[in-house]
Amino acid sequence: MFNSEDEEREFWAEHDSADYVDWSKAKRLTLSKLKPSTERISLRLPESMLDGLKVLAHKRDVPYQSLLKVFLAERIEQELRP
Repeated sequence: MFNSEDEEREFWAEHDSADYVDWSKAKRLTLSKLKPSTERISLRLPESMLDGLKVLAHKRDVPYQSLLKVFLAERIEQELRP
C-alpha cells in the first residue's frame, strides 16, 4: 500500500486508524522477551512549546512523546543527509 515509511507516516498523520481497523477485535500482545532499545532522558521545554506539541499530537491522535520522537527523527535524518 505504501512505497516508503515516510509515505505511511504522512498518511497516518492525517487519517484515523479507526476508519480502517476494528479496534474492538484487537488483542493485547506482550512481548516480554524483548529488551527495550530506548533510553529514558529528562528534557526541559518551554511550556508554550510543550503546549503546541500537545495540540499537534491531539490533532493526529498520537501521544505527544511519540510525535516528538517523529519530529526529532525527521530532523536528524535531514541534518545527516549530505
